[in-house]
Amino acid sequence: MKKIILFVIISLSFSIKQAYGQDELDWKDCVREAKERHPDLISAAEDIRQAAKDLDIDVASVLPQVTSSASGKRGKSASGKTGNTYAYSMTGEQLIFDGFKTSSGVSSLYKTFKAAEYTYAVTSSDIRLDLRSSFVELLKAQELIALTEEIAERRRQNLELVKLRYEAGREHRGSLLTAQADLAQAEFEVAQARRNISLVQRKLTKELGRDAKTDLNVKGAFAITGNYDYAPDFENLADMTPFLKELITRKEAARYDLLSEESDFFPQVYLNTTAGRTGSSLMPRGDQWSAGLSISLPLFEGGSRAAEVSKARSAYDQAKADERSGRDSVLVTLETTWKDLQDGIANVSVKNKFLEAARERAKITTAQYEKGLTSFDDWVIIENSLVNAKKEFLDAQAGMLIDEAYWVQAIGGTLEYDEK
Repeated sequence: MKKIILFVIISLSFSIKQAYGQDELDWKDCVREAKERHPDLISAAEDIRQAAKDLDIDVASVLPQVTSSASGKRGKSASGKTGNTYAYSMTGEQLIFDGFKTSSGVSSLYKTFKAAEYTYAVTSSDIRLDLRSSFVELLKAQELIALTEEIAERRRQNLELVKLRYEAGREHRGSLLTAQADLAQAEFEVAQARRNISLVQRKLTKELGRDAKTDLNVKGAFAITGNYDYAPDFENLADMTPFLKELITRKEAARYDLLSEESDFFPQVYLNTTAGRTGSSLMPRGDQWSAGLSISLPLFEGGSRAAEVSKARSAYDQAKADERSGRDSVLVTLETTWKDLQDGIANVSVKNKFLEAARERAKITTAQYEKGLTSFDDWVIIENSLVNAKKEFLDAQAGMLIDEAYWVQAIGGTLEYDEK
């Protein structure tokens, strides 16, 4: 019985891991899971499918349209005779010319379909930014726990040193209380860091597309993945972003919509054919057929066609303005995020130098304080500088990775970006 229970527990544990992945995820694990589960990505994929079906529906209108019918009637004539009438027919219709309205409509829907694909890429790019930000947040939160615990332990050791000097009469009560307060602050920050983990885990769980919050850890290094030594060609990069491609494609769709509306002023020409049989028996032998052309041209509709053309032209002009505005915004975003990334990389180097200096000063000053060669006030200033330097270095490292995530999003990097 115990073996059966153990087997069930192991099976359940395996099922949970299969459903939610490993307890400790690296960046590629997160990307892989988000690609499969994120609801926004699933929604964008469905938009592509719907646009593809709209295109199929419109393309079908260009092909021959064939219908069949069958009827049976029983009636009485004026002479008083009653009889049956059966009829079977098949009708075919083929569009010959409509001023390119249909072809323009198909082209518009094809552009709309392509725009849906670019929208999917934009959605994927936005998801990658949020996912990367949440991943870095959790990575930082995990590191912050270790850092705050290290700081708390150092504060504890400092308090013991101050106690010894206070008990020996070489330090006053104010210094002791300050050391105790510093330790209390450090212990509060440890507890605060631990509480923060739960919130950050929920954020990452959301970006992974999981149904419920799970306790998880991430693993990775505070290191950028690309080479950013030289500024890129922003103009060329802007033209390659999915966001701008989407705007360009929607502009083209609006242009085809305008052509389609203008085509309403041309006649519509159809080839029509009908073949069938009619008679009094269930299987009549009387053949009937016809073939011909039909031409239609509305002469007056109260100005509705002109209004539709004017509306379509306005939509096209709007799409052109959106494209121009979008391109300007993309260029500004590219330069801004590039500048922020360069600042972030440089800031890490600077903060690292400050940390090295703070460690050396703290080492020297602590030794001096132990020997009574420096005052408590001078020593505690150096200790606080070390604590701040450690926190600022961690903030700078995480900030650099976030800056890189924004840069990748600015150039249109999707969830597939890291597979290159």
